[in-house]
Amino acid sequence: MGYQYFTLLNGIRVIHKYVDNEVAHCGIMINAGSRDEKHKEHGIAHFIEHVIFKGTKKRNVFYVLSRLEDIGAEINAYTSKEETCIYASFINIYYERTIELFEDIIFNSTFPKKELEKEKNVVIDEINSFKDNPSEEIFDDFEEILFQGHPIGRNILGNPENIKKFNKDDIINFIQNNYHTDQMVICSVGKIEFKKLIKIIEKYFSYIPANIHQNQRLAFSKYKPINKIIEKQNHQTHCITGNIAYNFNDKRKTALVLLNNILGGPVLNSRLNLGIREKYGLSYDIESNYVPYSDTGVFNIYLATYNGFFNKSIDLVNKEMKKLREQKLGTLQLKKAKQQLIGQLAIYYESNLNEMLSVAKAYLLNNKVDTLKQINKKIESVSSEMLIEIANEIFNPNQLSMLVYKT
Repeated sequence: MGYQYFTLLNGIRVIHKYVDNEVAHCGIMINAGSRDEKHKEHGIAHFIEHVIFKGTKKRNVFYVLSRLEDIGAEINAYTSKEETCIYASFINIYYERTIELFEDIIFNSTFPKKELEKEKNVVIDEINSFKDNPSEEIFDDFEEILFQGHPIGRNILGNPENIKKFNKDDIINFIQNNYHTDQMVICSVGKIEFKKLIKIIEKYFSYIPANIHQNQRLAFSKYKPINKIIEKQNHQTHCITGNIAYNFNDKRKTALVLLNNILGGPVLNSRLNLGIREKYGLSYDIESNYVPYSDTGVFNIYLATYNGFFNKSIDLVNKEMKKLREQKLGTLQLKKAKQQLIGQLAIYYESNLNEMLSVAKAYLLNNKVDTLKQINKKIESVSSEMLIEIANEIFNPNQLSMLVYKT
């Protein structure tokens, strides 16, 4: 059975896939993240993700946390630059219990002052912990220089100075300004008939007044490459090089996903892994990544190595990018690359939780969702000519930025 769709009168969208499994997965994804913060609000989207569980009009923090935990379910949340998501995994007989809790914490949270103050310390500790890990921090710093001065370049966690100042009014203002009903998707993958699911959702969400978004996000433009070196007291030199890339709905996205997988995806036979780690033993951590946003995207290559190996490692990285710019993949090479990506996606989608989260984001940003079969068809349609054209655009040496944490 494929995906089924419904839209409430207030604009909240619903997407569901029936699966014959005792464990269900359901979440609500909101098109609001750190890029929607004003400068003085930096960090508030992520802070809300923490404090939204700290009590509602009818439940204190203990009963919020216990509502699903008591029946063996798992509830979680995350914040990205563009979305906030609350989701849960549970035995399918508890759909109504889960959906009612979603409604309660999203629309009835009270944000008690005592709980806010406690959670500020937790978030500040999270920020400090993040700064202790250069292999994570460098990704945020790289996007900051890539999107110079633009809200999408700011990190998600915020800074301790802002976190300490946030109060209940700040939180409510951000929610009112950014949690729009037509920018919310309730997504479900589980063993429940669609009509029954809609009946439950309408019971708890149909009373919510429509809050339609009016303002468009500030689009990013005027990218300029930049190279930056930061002195750090680390054991290794960490480096990221990359470029802006295609947005979530760009028709070239699938081809760039395939190209990225060939170059440095999460496989042992990627070109970067074979050419730098396996052949020369220069780096334990080396990878490439492509992250599409709603109106832009990021391509990057990350590596960590000892300082004496850095120059040779970068030369080899550039060599691999040059090959993809200049040497067209043969028929057999292209076929194997497609088979590999199709197989990876099949394994990823075998997890109903992964599928639920992916589908929610696709529906949120694109208002439609491709099935795995349709995605595979797009992969099969990619040609060697398309790959070499994209490689020359995204891997253009004159358009690459670089950030180095030098020891």
